[in-house]
Amino acid sequence: MELPFYQVDAFSDHPFGGNPAGVVLLEAPLPDETLQAIAAENNLSETAFLHTQDPRLPLRWFTPVAEVDLCGHATLATAYVLFHHEGWSQKTITFHSPSGPLTVQRRQDLLTMDLPAWPPSPCPFPPGLAAAIGGEPLQVYRARDHLLLFEREEQVARLEPQHEKLAAIDAFAFIATAPGREVDFVSRFFAPRAGIPEDPVTGSAHCTLTPFWAERLGKTTLHARQISPRGGALTCETSGDRVLLSGRAALYLKGTIRIT
Repeated sequence: MELPFYQVDAFSDHPFGGNPAGVVLLEAPLPDETLQAIAAENNLSETAFLHTQDPRLPLRWFTPVAEVDLCGHATLATAYVLFHHEGWSQKTITFHSPSGPLTVQRRQDLLTMDLPAWPPSPCPFPPGLAAAIGGEPLQVYRARDHLLLFEREEQVARLEPQHEKLAAIDAFAFIATAPGREVDFVSRFFAPRAGIPEDPVTGSAHCTLTPFWAERLGKTTLHARQISPRGGALTCETSGDRVLLSGRAALYLKGTIRIT
């Protein structure tokens, strides 16, 4: 069996930036253990699997160790592949996903994803959080992920988490965020329990960050930067109970996966 495979740098306009995602095109469903094995072999933060022969366009995402319910950058990468390399002629794509219908619209060289909003609520500080993350946040909030609010961008940039200690805390992932010097807000994302020590650019984290900062800043359109070592830029908009995330993508690799 041969499966078309792409590796795309999402939320970047050039290779070696943003967040690399694998995109595997399937003509028929494969067993979950095979999908997980492919994702582990790719060893990217996420690999997306798209069933191209199903008109609903079912889309799933796997980290090297588990399936996840939403992955923004791999969704962006999958749409980029269809628009730019698989002949998709319409301006909009709607995927059927574990998080419901996800629409991606092509706006010249920008791709805009329509994702669910996950506004966070204040929560108690988990025991051992400050030592594990490497800093003392002002406040902790929770949606799917724990959101850690810091006062300054520099504090977020200097964090050196102890990933084993973070993985011991009962949370899927941790978003560290602060006001930005040149953008509305910055962030970093850590998910050691999901096999992702630090994610370069995380679309799903901005499902929480966007409503959080929109309320704090009184704005509906925000400019964000994830300040991981690779880094990436996003434009974020609130739209009721949805979030619109826009970014660019660049092809790094096109090939074939062979399964015997």
